[in-house]
Formats: sequence, structure tokens, C-alpha cells
Amino acid sequence: MRSVAVVGASLAGLSAARSLRKHGYDGRLVIIGDETHRPYDRPPLSKEFLAGKVDEDGLGLEADGEDLGAEWLLGARAAGLDRGDRSVRLADGREVRADGVVIATGAAARTLPGSDGLAGVHVLRTVEDARALRDDLARGGGLVVIGGGFIGAEVASTAYGLGLDVTVVEAAPTPLAGPLGPEMGGVVSALHADHGVRLLCGTGVQGVVGNGRVGAVLLRDGRRIPADTVVVGVGARPCTDWLEGSGVPLENGVRCDAAGATGVPGVVAVGDCAAWYDPAVGTHRRVEHWTGARERPAAAVAALLSGGTAAPAPPRPPYFWSDQYGVRIQFAGHAAQADSVAVEEGAASDRSFLAVYRRAGRPVAVLGVDQARQFTRWRRQLTAP
Repeated sequence: MRSVAVVGASLAGLSAARSLRKHGYDGRLVIIGDETHRPYDRPPLSKEFLAGKVDEDGLGLEADGEDLGAEWLLGARAAGLDRGDRSVRLADGREVRADGVVIATGAAARTLPGSDGLAGVHVLRTVEDARALRDDLARGGGLVVIGGGFIGAEVASTAYGLGLDVTVVEAAPTPLAGPLGPEMGGVVSALHADHGVRLLCGTGVQGVVGNGRVGAVLLRDGRRIPADTVVVGVGARPCTDWLEGSGVPLENGVRCDAAGATGVPGVVAVGDCAAWYDPAVGTHRRVEHWTGARERPAAAVAALLSGGTAAPAPPRPPYFWSDQYGVRIQFAGHAAQADSVAVEEGAASDRSFLAVYRRAGRPVAVLGVDQARQFTRWRRQLTAP
């Protein structure tokens, strides 16, 4: 293999490029990114960057002096892929031909229908999004966060620390029930009430209203919540539109095997756009977490360079963390597999505890809330043979 194109210049794409060089690949390496920035870290966007504690220079992911010997095509959006000669077509008309292609185009934040053109309504995915939101939060007043997931909760926590009056609206009966299960989702989301942030659950959003700038959020149950600023945190969609008609299998992302191979020779996928097969749950699923974007590209690169003959190591259980209201929340494993969950260290009422999820008595997931040491020990147990 003499040339590889990595389509996507965020953490997953950078990790793939690093893995290529680490595996001894010394051919042409082209990294294509639709943003104009070099790779940067996204988790601080909802926390330290939004609070003004970290500037844009502090977000960079590349080490000082790091040189991957790559050609960087930034501000270049991928518009198509020819599977025959693995040619990536760019929106500006250029083409990049390669022997191997790593798809790492990530995901885009879902927007609220009807909010286009209304000032004060934000999503949070890019540094530009965060910069615009930070400017609006500096105005003070009332913030309504639509969506009680981790991004929404982190923004709410940051805005609370900046002195805003914050309301979180969640359509589900319990926030975070998907990743944590309903019991622990309820415990963790109680952090909002602990800090005077209003949490409204079990009702959807009808829309937002305002005259040029947002003034209120209308709920489906008829309530009207005044808002000077609104953040929409209702999930993300994989950026795979450019692959339509390419022959690359698409199903809520790029459908891959357990090593990131797509079934199209010379094409693998990593990061938030990739739906890898997970043997632990027997399904394909996208893992939209920082750790997955950093670790999984090594397996995909091995599959790419070996032509699919490299046997992948069993994937580590998904891991993520979140910082809210000064509390570190860590989770590893699959909550949906569990038939029971119990607090085994600390106390949930103290917001410092460790909970273990089990299925038929076997640990399948662990949640730590300000329990870093115990969490690390239990996380190791989840990956033990």
C-alpha cells in the first residue's frame, strides 16, 4: 500500500494517522478535514472552553513538534467516494486517489426544526459553535437546554457556574436512562436539582419563538419557558451523506465488522460515523466517545494494512466520562445488558459512589461518581479474561 487517505481530521482521523505511522506505514498520507482547524479536542468545548478557562490554542491535539509526514487538506469537504479506484471527491472538484481510505467524518449535531435564522439558538459540536455560545452566555439571563444527555448536562453545569438561570428540558421520563439505565440516570441527573437548575422531564419541545432572537421555548404540554439563550442537545447524526451510492454499507453510520472493515476492499471506518460490530452485544453500534475515537483506529489500521487478515483483539468495553457541577462521572460497559445494579461503594445521596451492573451475577458495567480509584479497579475487572 503506497497511499492512504484519511477523511476526517478530528481525534479519530488523527489517531488513525498516528497508528499508520506506528505500524510502519511510510507511504503517502493525506488527511482531509472539512473544518479549517488542525485536530482539536472537543470535550472541553462544553466545559473549560465555554467557561473561558481554556483558549483555542489549548485545544490542540497534536504534540509539540509532532510531524506525521502528512499532506493536510483542511477546509475541504468530502463529496463522494468511488470504490473502484478509492478516489475521494471533494466539494471543490478536486480528487484524492489512494490505495486505502479511512473514513473518519464523525457526526453532526441534530438541530431543532424551525429554529433556523433565530439568534440565540445553538448546537455544540465545533469550536465555532462553542465560541458563539460562549458569547451569548456572557449576556447572562436565562438559558434553556433542550436535551438532558451528557452534552446538555455539561452545558447546564457550565452555565450555572457562570451565574445564569438554567432550565433543562428532557423528553424522556428520566435523563441518561439510555447510557446509565433509569435508576442511575435518575441519581446522576439529580445533580441539577442539587444546584438549583430546573429539570423538566417527560415532555417534548413544540418549538422556539422570538422576534429575530429567541424569547421562549414552547413545550408540547403547553408550557412556555422564557429564554435568552437556547442550546439544543438532542444527539448527533453520522456524517455519511457523502457516501450515498458509493457501495459502502450504511446503517446508522458506516456498517463495519469488529475491526472497522467495511467489506469494501481498502476502506475502513472509525470514530463517531462508524457502526462497528460489537461481539459483546451481538449488534452493530456507533460509539460516540472520546476513548473509542482514540483507541479503535489502531485495529482499523491493522485491518487496512493487512488486507483484512489481522485478527482484531476483543474490543474494550465502551468507556466515557463527564464533569458536571464539580463531580467526575465515569462509566464503562453496557448498562442495557444488566438485570441488576447496586451501589457497592459510598452512597448515592452523597453524590460519591460506585455502582456495579450485573447480569446473572456477572459484572457487565460500572459507574463511578467521584470514585476514580475504585472505578479504575472495577473497569479493569470488566476487561479481565
